[in-house]
Amino acid sequence: MTLPISNEDAAWFAETFAQLTDNIGQGLLGKTHVIRLSLTCLLTGGHLLLEDAPGTGKTALARAIAATVRGSHKRIQFTPDLLPSDITGTNMYDQESRKWNFHRGPVFASIVLADEINRASPKTQSALLEVMGEGYVTIDGERHAAERPFMVIATQNPVEQAGTYRLPEAQLDRFMMKTSLGFPDRAAAVQILAGAAHPDRAAGLHAIISSDAVIEMSELASTTYIEDAVLDYVQRLSEATREDKHTALGVSTRGSIAMVQAARVWAAAHSRTYVLADDVKELAGPVWTHRIVMSPESEFSGETADKVLARVLSTTSAPMARGAG
Repeated sequence: MTLPISNEDAAWFAETFAQLTDNIGQGLLGKTHVIRLSLTCLLTGGHLLLEDAPGTGKTALARAIAATVRGSHKRIQFTPDLLPSDITGTNMYDQESRKWNFHRGPVFASIVLADEINRASPKTQSALLEVMGEGYVTIDGERHAAERPFMVIATQNPVEQAGTYRLPEAQLDRFMMKTSLGFPDRAAAVQILAGAAHPDRAAGLHAIISSDAVIEMSELASTTYIEDAVLDYVQRLSEATREDKHTALGVSTRGSIAMVQAARVWAAAHSRTYVLADDVKELAGPVWTHRIVMSPESEFSGETADKVLARVLSTTSAPMARGAG
């Protein structure tokens, strides 16, 4: 039986999490909250979907995370002519050895930036499903394990939708969170402009911890205590999104599991050994909004997933905070 996280371990986790956040923040100014969400994804083994305009720092975020955890980073530019093998890799015949050798694709990295993922065909998009869900790629019946830690940061442009393929619900559900970087505030923007001669701030970052330490942090966070009342709260919220008259599809069981995993990391990052209902409320938007599908009639009338979630959170009673068990 796994022992729950101790107060000392929670304090160490929170301190290390803060150090990681600060280090990444040197490469991406003024985006502390998004950085914390990204690290939460990483430490749950989850993936992040960023819906943002070009030039907001998506590549810088991926590079900064990889540099901070001493991992590798690859960027895949998704285009209509991209093939699944361009992502996963393929077997190639070596005439000298007379053997088939596997040539790894760019998906074999710690942090994979899937840039403008919705510009590739659904067949190519689906090449990421197996590795995102299972942590390995199967080529000609042979499994090839992905790196650990492993996180996909996918982006899509919310403005230019011509020639794009909308991500299906099954693929959206694979992302732990969806959020947006947005443009920096004025103070951060001025600081960025002051260093415009050297715009690649992520290039000078040094590693804070090793990849093995990231895995240790993930395992530690998974032991954060969450009482039955909070689990029941998560389930009641999920059911409420499904029962809302404006939704065609609510939060799935995978979405509920993702919330529990994220809340455990979020609590430990705040130096707590237990999850609060407030953790669930704070994470509800990033973890659940992209999993809610509106009915066509409601979407036409102006209803949104954000409105559904706000309504569900306001009408579902939360348990009283009782601390660790």
